[in-house]
Amino acid sequence: MVQAVQGAKVVVTGAGGGIGAALARRFAAQGAQVVVNDLDGDRAKAVAEEIGGLAVPGDASSIVSEARDALGGTVDVYCANAGVGRDGGAPGAPLDEQGWALSWDVNVMAHVRAAHALLPDWLERGSGRFVSTVSAAGLLTMIGTAPYSVTKHGAYAFAEWLSLTYRHRGVKVHAICPQGVRTDMLDASGSAGDLVLKPTAIEPEDVADALFRGIEDDRFLILPHPEVAEYYQARATEPDRWLAGMNRIQRQWEATR
Repeated sequence: MVQAVQGAKVVVTGAGGGIGAALARRFAAQGAQVVVNDLDGDRAKAVAEEIGGLAVPGDASSIVSEARDALGGTVDVYCANAGVGRDGGAPGAPLDEQGWALSWDVNVMAHVRAAHALLPDWLERGSGRFVSTVSAAGLLTMIGTAPYSVTKHGAYAFAEWLSLTYRHRGVKVHAICPQGVRTDMLDASGSAGDLVLKPTAIEPEDVADALFRGIEDDRFLILPHPEVAEYYQARATEPDRWLAGMNRIQRQWEATR
């Protein structure tokens, strides 16, 4: 058992399936009281019933107040897990501004809105934990989907900012950055996901394992795929070589389309 989460009051967004459901199950198994949020109310209720939690369906951007009330007025851990993967339109094709706007709203602004609602209480009592499900795309990038790559960079940057700004005031932040995870989102990623992500894809439960190890070690950056650290280092130290390598993958993908 992880002492830091025993008895905690936890909210997990996008928890009707995939990583979110795995996180909700793990927190509940560790003795936490869990609010399960998802746009799909039936899926949220199913997971909540399974784990003895509370279902609060709806848009992840606006459920902090309702979730807090459901938990008796306190949120100790908030998992900003809900996300979308959208194609913003290939160069030369019509620009999908709606897709860009949705990606920005869900992948970044939902995190910002949640933190804005949670921080006053956390700072007053000197404790709180914000878990951001980012993606390796937030550290690296992903071919074929500019909105996802760009907004996941934004999600990672916001998590970093929260950590460096409030860690001395008791706020813990964790950024989870997996590559492929066997979820509906991976299934929807098409041929790009088949090429880049599926060969090393892991189960949602593996992501939960990685998070809980990170909580025990008090680590900000959670890498369920350890090799991402090497890729991230290469990107930072040899950007042209790294970009050339990614371009090779891009050309390989284009040849299969």
